[in-house]
Amino acid sequence: MSHDLPTITTHDGRRQFACTPTALVCFVVNTEEQILFLSHPNSGGRWEVINGALEHGETLLEGCLREIGEEAGPEIQVRPLSVLHAYSFAYDAAVSHMTSLCFVFGYEGGAVIPGDDMAGSGVRWASVDEITRGEVDVIVPRQVPWLFARAVEHYRLYKDRAPAMFQPPMGRDPHPKYPKQTAAERNANNPASGGR
Repeated sequence: MSHDLPTITTHDGRRQFACTPTALVCFVVNTEEQILFLSHPNSGGRWEVINGALEHGETLLEGCLREIGEEAGPEIQVRPLSVLHAYSFAYDAAVSHMTSLCFVFGYEGGAVIPGDDMAGSGVRWASVDEITRGEVDVIVPRQVPWLFARAVEHYRLYKDRAPAMFQPPMGRDPHPKYPKQTAAERNANNPASGGR
C-alpha cells in the first residue's frame, strides 16, 4: 500500500484501506442529448461539467446530488442513470492520488441557476459534435474527449428504464440482504446485463 496516503484499519484490525480523496463528475444530459456545462467567471471562458469532492459521510449518490444542487441550483431536477467511468489522477503536489468517479444523470426539468462556488457562472448545453469540433473549451473533465460520447450512449441506454437501486441502504451489516427479485427484475435493473 502506498505510504503517501492516510489509511484506515477495520475494527478487527485485519484489513487496511487507503483513504483516497474522491472527485465526483456529473454528466447531466437533456432530451436533445446535450450535456450541461458551467463556466465560472474566473475560468477565462472555459467550461466544465458539474463536479466536486465527496464529503465525509456522504454516499456517492448523495455527493453527486449535493454538487448538482449547489452548482446548478435548487430548481434543477435530475434522475441518476448510470456510473460512467472511473480513473485516478494527481490533483496537485500534495494530493498525488485522487479517484475520479463519473456519473450520468438525465435532466428532468427546472431552471439552471448556478450557485455556491459556481455563482455567476455561464450556462450552456452542448452536443458531442460541438465538443468534438472544439467549440467548447473543456477544463473538466480534461483529456478524455471520448467520455462525452459515452455519456450520451449511457443516456440513450438508460433514459427509458425504470429507476434502479442506485445506492443500496447503508448499515452496519457488511453483507446486506436485498429484496428478492426474479431473474427478469434483476436483469432489467442491471446495466451489465443490457436489460435482458
